[in-house]
Amino acid sequence: MALHHNISKNHNSGRLIAALDVGTSKVACLIGRVGDKGGLVVKGMGHRVSRGIKRGIIVDMDHASSAICAALDQAEQVAGQTIGNVIVNLSAGSPKSHILDTIIPLNGGGVQQSHIDRALGQASERIDLGKNSLIHVFPACYGIDGVLGVNEPIGMYGDNLSVTLHAVVAAPGPLRNLETCVQRAHLDVSRVVLSPYASGLATLVEDEMELGAACIDMGGGTTTLSVFVRGRMVHAEVIPLGGDEITESIAAGLLTPISQAERLKILNGCAYFTKSDEQEIIEIPKLGGSGNEDRTQIPRSVLTKAIEPHMTRLFETINARFKACGFVGPQARRVVLTGGGSQLMGVQEFAEKVLEKKVRLGRPMDVNGLPEAAHAAPFATLVGLLQYVVQAPLEAGEARIPRYAAPPEEGKWSRLSHWLKENF
Repeated sequence: MALHHNISKNHNSGRLIAALDVGTSKVACLIGRVGDKGGLVVKGMGHRVSRGIKRGIIVDMDHASSAICAALDQAEQVAGQTIGNVIVNLSAGSPKSHILDTIIPLNGGGVQQSHIDRALGQASERIDLGKNSLIHVFPACYGIDGVLGVNEPIGMYGDNLSVTLHAVVAAPGPLRNLETCVQRAHLDVSRVVLSPYASGLATLVEDEMELGAACIDMGGGTTTLSVFVRGRMVHAEVIPLGGDEITESIAAGLLTPISQAERLKILNGCAYFTKSDEQEIIEIPKLGGSGNEDRTQIPRSVLTKAIEPHMTRLFETINARFKACGFVGPQARRVVLTGGGSQLMGVQEFAEKVLEKKVRLGRPMDVNGLPEAAHAAPFATLVGLLQYVVQAPLEAGEARIPRYAAPPEEGKWSRLSHWLKENF
């Protein structure tokens, strides 16, 4: 079965495109049109509370399909258009990045497109058929005579051309369940885009992508990571930790309804405890209560002490993943936080302390016609799905690479990891 990619980034002018973000907290849809000069114009948006999805994984197909239909119907009504296919995000299936290297002899000649095509083809052929799904595959970097980091090799001279191919794979079950739910809403999936890839496209500025930066999208059920350098994504993964876990911990610890725990987290919560929290008193509803008499007062410190261990666990996990993929060193100091969880008070300062990097809060970049609500951090993945069509580099060999493929051997990606460590 061939890798999905029915979207041609070079022939989209005037076409309607639709993006569907199927997340743990919400399902959202954007309908846009690609202008004559390649710019996007948003025509309609819809979003609904997510149902049947936990930690990015569909656990109830009926509920998930209903939420998709509701978000889609709202977007179509606003746009005044009916759509038949969508670009959809994926954060389930334990996505993993793998790198494959190949070298093409030049014998002192100049690099031509045929050399690049041959290199990409040889690297692609090493992705053996298996049970996993191939989500993305594109050149991560080029090199001439062992010097990596060449942006545009065509026309350059040398003895050897090296191409490093970045492949992202995931377990097929969650992907098939996602596609089935979309199909139940009478839609075809034109492309599956990894959630962290979309979030990075939506929130990182051009210089950050070029010089090297990471995007952390803090969602309700998962936290996604993507690392970009020289304009390309070189690493991506999904961590099964999110804001819902904090909310449930607050609800259980304070014996308050989950809806009230979420409200407390947003209005009174903080990523870390301070001594002043002991002096501030907050009011919480009791679990099963029905009136003002069923409320109790506690120091704010009880709430912040319930949140801080989860934040510590999350960012220490992220720090370990950064070190494992090579995003370390004095140059690897730029991180963008986005997603609903990034709106928690104090999270930017907490992340800077644990990660020892410069952290900024990121929102989706402006798109013509984008509703004000979608400028918020929770909609980064959704906006990035639309931007993928006009902004992301073309992927390699999509017509000839099998969609369901086994991940490359683990050792194949160590070369890029070493390069990252040298450059960062």
